[in-house]
Amino acid sequence: MSWHLFAVFFASTFFISATPGPNMLLAFQYGMNYGVKRTLWTLSGLSLGLFLLLLSTLLGLDVISRQSPWVLTVIKAVGAAYLIYLGISSWCDAGDSSLMSDAREMGEEVAADYPDTMSAVTDKTTPQPRSLSSAAVVKVSPSNMTLFRTGIWVSLSNPKAILFFAAFFPKFINFSAPLWPQYILLTAGLFLSETIWQIVYTLGGTKLASWLDVGNRLAWLNRACGVIFLLIAAALLAEVFNGFMS
Repeated sequence: MSWHLFAVFFASTFFISATPGPNMLLAFQYGMNYGVKRTLWTLSGLSLGLFLLLLSTLLGLDVISRQSPWVLTVIKAVGAAYLIYLGISSWCDAGDSSLMSDAREMGEEVAADYPDTMSAVTDKTTPQPRSLSSAAVVKVSPSNMTLFRTGIWVSLSNPKAILFFAAFFPKFINFSAPLWPQYILLTAGLFLSETIWQIVYTLGGTKLASWLDVGNRLAWLNRACGVIFLLIAAALLAEVFNGFMS
């Protein structure tokens, strides 16, 4: 993998990681609820879950490239179609998203699945914590392992990530060259992008949410990601076409 191609990969993943998906919203809400230091346990869980999804995808692509090369061409074509779908969806649905409402829904979902971390308000004299959900307050401060497990659960509960990785990575992998050095670079680049934005969301709190919710900023961020998806899809389709012509 050339450094130019890696730079394109990192720039793309860095921009896409900025969009508030489940991992970012959890980091955002827990950073407000429990503080930055405690949320580092959750970020560790999110990173471990992401690593497991990433590893399973790369190993699958490795086996396919060695044993059934023609399947890799099919994956590229299907992946391009999926990225086109993501690109169009990101553009069309950009105006329907709200960071604050999405974070509130994420908080309610996590509270429902992990009742030991949050509970309903029972005493009006209890001071309200910094939370995006008005119906949830911190009970007893959850253990570090609970925060860690919650991060893993949220990261692994998004099976679409595997489909996205399988569609995204083939454009940046040279399957005729040694694969593991490329895997290490891709993994490091993706982890760096995700980690930076998770920390930003954890530290940013309501300031970041308020900035993104002003006007059409979040909508244009989603539209820009949609354009990136479409460009990568076009590059994948070009590779598939050139493979058939050669």
